[in-house]
Amino acid sequence: MVWFKPKFIFIGLILLITVLYSMEITQFQFEKLKNIPNTFYFIRDQFFPPNWSILRRLVDASIVTLAMAFLGTFIALLIALPLSFMAAKNTSRHFLLYGFNRSMLSGLRSIPEIVFGLIFVVSLGLGPFPAVLAIMLHNIGVLGKLISELIESADPGPQDAMKSVGATRWVAVLFAILPQIWPNVLSHFFYRFEVAIRTSLILGFIGAGGIGQLLFNHFQSFLYKSVAMDILVIIVLVVMVDFIGGKIRERVI
Repeated sequence: MVWFKPKFIFIGLILLITVLYSMEITQFQFEKLKNIPNTFYFIRDQFFPPNWSILRRLVDASIVTLAMAFLGTFIALLIALPLSFMAAKNTSRHFLLYGFNRSMLSGLRSIPEIVFGLIFVVSLGLGPFPAVLAIMLHNIGVLGKLISELIESADPGPQDAMKSVGATRWVAVLFAILPQIWPNVLSHFFYRFEVAIRTSLILGFIGAGGIGQLLFNHFQSFLYKSVAMDILVIIVLVVMVDFIGGKIRERVI
């Protein structure tokens, strides 16, 4: 059988050693899994019933969270779109420009939003604005990389056809490549929007506002019934964004 070839046996051994070493340095112990039921008991006893009295306050915080996530992701898309064409091999004018833009996008997405957030909170103060900038910068790197790969895999036929009838290079790119990749660009945008909602929760821990800050405060104050309500509202937000994004993609496709 193919799986018993020396190459696959060697790969299997490397994976096994890596898994065992990772379990060792992370203190992964199967015997500790028997304590997992305690988590369910804790949630059952402390989280229910949720504190519905804070729902109005959570709705207001949800609007702030959605605004942070949407604005940061939308501005990132506007900036990432032109950058992605300059970071794609088939549309970049020069290999140095290609290399520079690729490196810049890699650098932006390698820095977590929380790091950007901590820097901006120090320089700009507390509030949602630093969170918007943190989400924007990281998503420029992520969306730029994803869209540039879509551009590189686009069918060159329509672009060549437009050039053959006298269209300029960038007109051919705009009307031949962009329509091909637009549905996938929207998919990436809404996925990153969902991720940005969860990211804004973490940024709330450093004073960015929104549900994240309320969640952090409730945990710090041991108000677990309020934490349960926070989690319910977060779930509704993510499901709502996913549903709306799916409907928009259906219309575009």
